[in-house]
Amino acid sequence: MDLLLTDKTVLITGASGGIGRAMARVFAAEGANLVLHAGRNLDWLKQFIEHHEWRDRAIAVQADVADPAAVEAMFAAAVARFGRVDVCIANAGKWPPEDLALHELPEARLRNTLDINLFGSIWTARCFMKRLTPRPDQHGASLVFIGSTAGRFGERGHVDYSVGKAGLYGLVRTLKNEITRLDPFARVNMIEPGWTVTEMAREALEKPGVVERVVSTMAVRQLGRATDIARVAAFLASPAAARHISGEVLTVAGGMEGRLLWKDAEIDAAAIRRRAKDQA
Repeated sequence: MDLLLTDKTVLITGASGGIGRAMARVFAAEGANLVLHAGRNLDWLKQFIEHHEWRDRAIAVQADVADPAAVEAMFAAAVARFGRVDVCIANAGKWPPEDLALHELPEARLRNTLDINLFGSIWTARCFMKRLTPRPDQHGASLVFIGSTAGRFGERGHVDYSVGKAGLYGLVRTLKNEITRLDPFARVNMIEPGWTVTEMAREALEKPGVVERVVSTMAVRQLGRATDIARVAAFLASPAAARHISGEVLTVAGGMEGRLLWKDAEIDAAAIRRRAKDQA
């Protein structure tokens, strides 16, 4: 199926991370132009682009997504290179690995996590919408937020991350009604990944008992892959496949529920880790 993404310009924040890189590859395969954002790893991201045949239709940009002026400059660079941005994926995020209850949480960590996960998404969406104009072919723009099941079920020891991701619900439900004033065919949606094997999560997943605990609430006993999220992003961005989908949250977490579905004896953690590694 033609997703009608050829020659569309796609801006992806957090593109140097596992999910961001997977999205870059998936959108490039669909023929899109790419604006790939890095927070700190700009040189690495430039090298990543240079190793692919789509290097001539991609640029790397650096910005602190918590800084509105830096995000403005990032979008200005995107428009200067490609003329417009048709798809925006607000993917940049931070998950502090140390488990800390709210009463133990330093103010600096709380503010920093919210600045990146929530306010970074707000500034990204605002800059995208400020420059949005309808396309003559009526292929509506698409704004996709990357949330987390932590925003739905909560996550003990990570209230900063959970609250930041939960706040994206308000963005999706509000901006779907605002964006159509700028482009009548534009859409806003969110992907809600569960535990996905990336550099950010790998250390936590290697701890004894974590995989067993994670998959015990999932109908499909396997960890997510970055490509699983990337393909859903391409679907939601597509003016062909998802032209009438807006204001929705699509959970990609193996049927996760907020209750126990499997006993420890029914879970082979070693096999789950091995499949995730083989399929990454």
